[in-house]
Amino acid sequence: MKNKLLLVVALVLTVILIIEINLPKKEKKLLNESKTQEKIKVKDTTTGLIETKDLENYVIGVVAAEMPASFSIEALKAQAIASRSYAYYKMKKSSGNYDVISDISNQAYITEEEMKAKWQENYEIYYKKIKEAVDTTKNEIMTYNDEVIEAFYFAMSNGYTEDVLSVFNEDLPYLKSVESKWDNETLNNYIVNTQLSTEEFIQKLGINSKDVVINSQIYDDTGRTKEITINSTVFKGTEFRKLLNLRSTDFQISLKDNIVNITTKGYGHGVGMSQYGANGMAKEGFDCYTILKYYYKDIEFQKI
Repeated sequence: MKNKLLLVVALVLTVILIIEINLPKKEKKLLNESKTQEKIKVKDTTTGLIETKDLENYVIGVVAAEMPASFSIEALKAQAIASRSYAYYKMKKSSGNYDVISDISNQAYITEEEMKAKWQENYEIYYKKIKEAVDTTKNEIMTYNDEVIEAFYFAMSNGYTEDVLSVFNEDLPYLKSVESKWDNETLNNYIVNTQLSTEEFIQKLGINSKDVVINSQIYDDTGRTKEITINSTVFKGTEFRKLLNLRSTDFQISLKDNIVNITTKGYGHGVGMSQYGANGMAKEGFDCYTILKYYYKDIEFQKI
């Protein structure tokens, strides 16, 4: 009886081995990868502490921080894949004690306690929704030429996304400007007006003068400011936005009665996926993969 039992076990193991050997290469890869859980080292910018987190749990915290939980599920799925891709890219490039930091310098991240404080009575509903978006796209990343992409994303465009070369001085073929018609005047805070006194304006720009002269403003093909000259000092549009904490580099500026008036369109650096654009596409019935392939050119999807 004992010998018969051993024979049965041996036969079962042999069958399993034969099946695995004859699996197509891609299926074998996914079978092996499903046994591992990627870990990411996150530096908390508030405490300075470095924690090792399960990548999928980290992505839940990023999606919760980066995209409104009220957005459509396909937009949240697109955000999950973009956030996971960006995190995995940083993990592959990391050479220090941590892979990412917990604020928007990389991508924002919040804990479950912070989610509860943020969502209040909607916590259970929103957490379940975001977890679903992450779980249904588990381990999925975007790749270009079989390499994970640097998946930049932002809140809201001015109607067009920006070429990465104009913002981050990188020339990446999958981060080119595309039209984003879903970002428009129908959105809250698409157009925002900011006013500064000339004194505050000069101080923030580091200009040594009492008067303000707007010499020139040069725009790129997407309508954003490429460079602006104030009191004969030339600023890149991205630098000007940072110094004045503007919502975007698509801005109109005017001066009247010692008040500088600046009107911006959109919100964010403009590179990669527009989050509000993704939600607009989702509302029209596009799935997360179509959304991502629209904002990131010629990419593919793989599992890690």
